[in-house]
Amino acid sequence: MPWKETDVMNLRTEFALKSLDSKIVFQDLCREYGISRKTGYKWKKRFLEEGFNGLYDLTRRPKCSPQQLTEDIVCEVIRFKRLHPTWGPRKIRELYLRAYGETPSLSSCKRVLNKAGLVNHRRRRRQRDPRRLTQAVTAHGPNDIWTVDFKGWWRIRPDQRCEPLTIRDDFSRYVLEVSAMGSTSSQAVRAEFERVFSRYGLPSIIRSDNGTPFSSSRAPLGLSKLSVWWIGLGIRLDRIAPGHPEQNGGHERMHRDIRMELQGVIEGDLSHQQDAFDIWRRTFNYERPHEALNMKVPAEVYKPSSLRYREVENIDYSQDYIVRRVDTSGRICIQHKYIFISTSLSGWNVGLKYLSEQCMEVWFDYLRMGEIDLKAEVFICSVQEQTIDTPEKVLPMS
Repeated sequence: MPWKETDVMNLRTEFALKSLDSKIVFQDLCREYGISRKTGYKWKKRFLEEGFNGLYDLTRRPKCSPQQLTEDIVCEVIRFKRLHPTWGPRKIRELYLRAYGETPSLSSCKRVLNKAGLVNHRRRRRQRDPRRLTQAVTAHGPNDIWTVDFKGWWRIRPDQRCEPLTIRDDFSRYVLEVSAMGSTSSQAVRAEFERVFSRYGLPSIIRSDNGTPFSSSRAPLGLSKLSVWWIGLGIRLDRIAPGHPEQNGGHERMHRDIRMELQGVIEGDLSHQQDAFDIWRRTFNYERPHEALNMKVPAEVYKPSSLRYREVENIDYSQDYIVRRVDTSGRICIQHKYIFISTSLSGWNVGLKYLSEQCMEVWFDYLRMGEIDLKAEVFICSVQEQTIDTPEKVLPMS
C-alpha cells in the first residue's frame, strides 16, 4: 500500500526514527507502514543523509531540458525589454525574431519578463458602446483615414509649453507627424498640415475630436477655418462624439505611449523636444511591430497617397446652385440682402438652392449647412451632424 495522504510527513518521520532501532525487524516495520522494503530503505537512506528535509518529496522537474532557454537568450530578451520598457512580450518576441531569425515561444518570453519583474499587470476596463454623432467609418487601406489630435501639453520652461500635434494613418498605424508646437492656433496647425500634405499627399477622411482648432462650437456644423480648408482640398470630416476619446482609441493609445516615454523626460526647448519626437517616431514606424498588422511595422504597410496636394482657389458647384462668396464678415449677399453665415467660411464659395420663394438651402461642398429665411433675413443652421456618405449634391473643384 502507498503512504496515506493524511499527515504523510508524520508517518515518514515515525518510520525513519523506528528504522534506526536495531531491535525492530526492518521487514516487519515496512509491512506495518504498508510500504515495500525498497521504499523503506530509500526513506531511511535519505533521512540519514539529509535529516528531516530528506523526507519531503523531490521536485519532478527534470535536471536538464532541451527546450530550456539559455542564459544568453534570457539576457537578450531582458535587454530588448529594457530598451523598450512600454512594449509587451509579443513585440519583444518579434524584435528578437527580427534580430536573430529564431525566437523563444511567447509563453517563454512572458515567463522571463514576469520573473524579471518587468511586467506591469493592468486591470481590464469594461467596454463601453457610446453613440457617436457622426457615422463611424473604417479604413480599408492607407490614407483612407488620418487621425489627428493634440497630446496634452507639458511645460518645458516657466513661460513656455510644449503642445505635441500628432497625425497618424489609421489603417497602417504609421505616425505621419509628431510636432512640438508652442501654439494650437489654426494658422500654426495649417502650416504643419501643409508640410505633411506636401510629403505624403492627401487622405480621404480626417478624424478629429471637437476641440480647437479642428472644430468650432460657434460655427454651423462645428466648422472651423482649418476644417473648412480640409473640405476645400476634397477631404471629408469625421468627428467623434464629444467626451468619448475611445472612439479614436488607436490615436489615444499612441498618446499613452508618448506620455510614458517622452513626457517630462526631455530637457531643453522646443527644438530639443522635436529632436526626441523624430527619434521616437522613427522607432514607432520602423521598429515597433503591431499585433493588428500581424506583427509588421507600420512602415511595411504604409505608402504615400496618390492624391497629391495642391492649393485650391475655391469650390465649384453644379449649375443647379447659385454660387455666392462669403465675405470677411461671414456674410453673403442674396436679393440685395446681407445674410450672416459664418466667419469660418470667409473667402469660400457656398451653393444656394431655392426650396421655396422665401427659403433657400445653403451647401458648403458636400455639407448641408442649413437654410436661409429670406423674409426674416436669417440663416438657420442644420441641427444634425452630416454623415460621411452624404450624397454629393455639390461638386468640388477637380
